[in-house]
Amino acid sequence: MTASTHDLTRNQCMLVGPLATCGYDWWWHSFTAHHEQTGEERAFFIEYFVCNPALATDEPVLGQLPANKEMGRKPSYLMVKAGTWGEGKCQLHRFFPWKDVEVGLGAPYYVQADDCFACDTDLMGSVSVSAEDAAAHPEWMCDAGSMAWDLHLDKQIAFNVGYGASQPFRAADAFEMYWHAEGMKTLFSGVVVFNGQRYIIDPKTSFGYADKNWGSNFTSPWVWLSSCNLVSNITGKRLENSAFDIGGGRPKVYFMPLQRKLLSLFVYEGREFEFNFSKLWTHCKTEFDCQEAEDDIVWHVRQETTTAVMETDVRCPKAQMIFANYESPDGEKRHTRLWNGGTGVGRVRLWEKTDGGLVLVDDVTARNIGCEFGEYD
Repeated sequence: MTASTHDLTRNQCMLVGPLATCGYDWWWHSFTAHHEQTGEERAFFIEYFVCNPALATDEPVLGQLPANKEMGRKPSYLMVKAGTWGEGKCQLHRFFPWKDVEVGLGAPYYVQADDCFACDTDLMGSVSVSAEDAAAHPEWMCDAGSMAWDLHLDKQIAFNVGYGASQPFRAADAFEMYWHAEGMKTLFSGVVVFNGQRYIIDPKTSFGYADKNWGSNFTSPWVWLSSCNLVSNITGKRLENSAFDIGGGRPKVYFMPLQRKLLSLFVYEGREFEFNFSKLWTHCKTEFDCQEAEDDIVWHVRQETTTAVMETDVRCPKAQMIFANYESPDGEKRHTRLWNGGTGVGRVRLWEKTDGGLVLVDDVTARNIGCEFGEYD
């Protein structure tokens, strides 16, 4: 098995055993579309987030509702999250009780509730939140607006992180937060209607991404960087069979924190360059720094193994980003400044180690970068 091996069993719903009463699982999707009439480019995201199925009631249990906090009730629902970055940025949430949700527990996965549906090849759904409801229900943790979608997905390149998400570790709930990217390069096609405006998604310019996370809590710091819109600064050519993905922060194994660890993969025109701390024989070393500058969020990541070095520098305007809102399965909302964006730009330099020293594989400009950074005390 290689780092880019597709594995639908890691994309299935994981909320069994202890995670059924204190666990979350989500399927995240992001992509770029163009306005049907003006051609304006806009980046969108859609997520299907499930939480604590064994605690289900006839209504969604929202952990931030004061009455539920007073009673110590943990959240339990399907949350459909959808929205956009850039001008007019927003995140919209729609909640379903588990009695109205159908989830396939095997592979391939699927989730369905009313008109909202997700699987490995298709996404459909809608969310609509009025300004009055958004203001009256802070426990919804969302903005006002409307969005509907009908999309087809072609997941071309995966990031299979390996041991951390393997069956023995999953069965033992060894990690607090797991990650699998079945489509770190995904071709999207279809239509989005956002606030009454129609956007068309072309596979060639969708620059799409699809992954999932699951576990009992969220990491801090929380770091994510990914793009498949890559152009070589050396040749000027677009890299059609390439994508990179970086994620992690401070993973916990059996409640023991591993300080400042990231998992990364750069598939460069079909060649794999992996930086994975769980593969001890590669002697992976990671340095990263994430900062809030005056106008931008800025990331610098340097990773090295016995065979390669990768340096990644990314920035994203804060004015184009949102604070992604989630509550943990225990009902706490720990991340209050989780910067989340999809319009980042940056530079990735990749070297290969040879007997003669470092050899530059490529110097790449990346755009439409999905990016996150957040930390709590």
